Amino acid sequence: MASSSAFVIIGGGLAGAKAVEALRGNGFDGQIILFGAENQLPYERPPLSKEFLAGKKSLAEFTVHDADWYRDNRVDLRLGARASSVDAQKHTVGLADGTAVAYDKLLLATGSDSRRPPIPGSDVEGVHYLRTYDDAEALNSILTEGSSLAVVGAGWIGLEVAAGARQRGVDVTVVETAGQPLQAALGETVGAVFADLHREHGVDLRLRAQVEEITADGGRATGLRMRDGSTVAADAVLVAVGAKPNVELAEGAGLAMGEGGVLVDASLRTSDPDIYAVGDIAAAEHPLFAARIRTEHWANALKQPAVAAAGMLGNPGEYAELPYFFTDQYDLGMEYAGHAPSFERVVFRGDVAGREFVAFWLDADDRVLAGMNVNIWDVLDDVKALIRAQAPVDVEQLADPKSPLGELLA
Repeated sequence: MASSSAFVIIGGGLAGAKAVEALRGNGFDGQIILFGAENQLPYERPPLSKEFLAGKKSLAEFTVHDADWYRDNRVDLRLGARASSVDAQKHTVGLADGTAVAYDKLLLATGSDSRRPPIPGSDVEGVHYLRTYDDAEALNSILTEGSSLAVVGAGWIGLEVAAGARQRGVDVTVVETAGQPLQAALGETVGAVFADLHREHGVDLRLRAQVEEITADGGRATGLRMRDGSTVAADAVLVAVGAKPNVELAEGAGLAMGEGGVLVDASLRTSDPDIYAVGDIAAAEHPLFAARIRTEHWANALKQPAVAAAGMLGNPGEYAELPYFFTDQYDLGMEYAGHAPSFERVVFRGDVAGREFVAFWLDADDRVLAGMNVNIWDVLDDVKALIRAQAPVDVEQLADPKSPLGELLA
């Protein structure tokens, strides 16, 4: 790629920073312009609901690179700058001030925003969302011992914040419409493990519960009124009901859309050969599963940019990593790998009550679709090998801790 070429990256998160890293690491010597809507240097988002709220990490510790790194790598870093449009025919990115920037190749790494359901009262003071560092700072300031927090949604963000809040002496109530926490991600059986975990740590967990409104007094949130007439008193409310991919620029550019995101091939190229997409917005063809997969996981933001950068430089590869995520809540640490949007059953291996186990999601032919190790380490590679094999396993051996996972496919 000629040194006169201009590559533009829209998105100032982990994916944007890793894309710059990969481009320079692979010898691209042209102009790189990185637009970030926030005023902070690109940083990783998982610590916002984990180590930051637990007081274990500061922003500097999960910032990807310092300002000197971008200067040394000749990156035109534009923070607090939001792209407003993409003209794929003209190869330009329009900015809010009416100016435009030309590109030869464009990478969309626009991520997601918090989903904001139309709950009456959601616009009053004391209602929080968690997506940015500023959000986390605001939430951090109100999680004081003896205060109370109502969490709407028992997904990953809601439960991680609940755990951090309880460890800081905050009274926490979590309300969830589904029958178990994390039901959409893990199913009811494994979701029940997390329900027990949070209740054991003093969370008032209310399932199959519908929020009617966020109550307020003097313009400030005082809690929740539920559809069944019950109430939840709280000093603050966190709404954590999922993420909304930021696909507006892609839609406006006329790119092919689907699966809730931007359709990309295994090299992460969109329907426009000069535009690539990574992270939360990318619905990517997966060579193993022969399906398009879009996940809002940190691992994609970390690893997809290297593949996209290679494609932008004329050396297309394949993104074949298994979907992966992790969580830490109280004394439970876990890793999940695989893809099981539908499954036949869950098989447990180990001590579920003691929360030291591995769970496997199987299809009707007893092939492992996904696996989750809870407080058991050094098994992830074996779990991934079972998933990649796409071959039936002996279920009795799979459930038996005495049968080495690495030998089940022998």
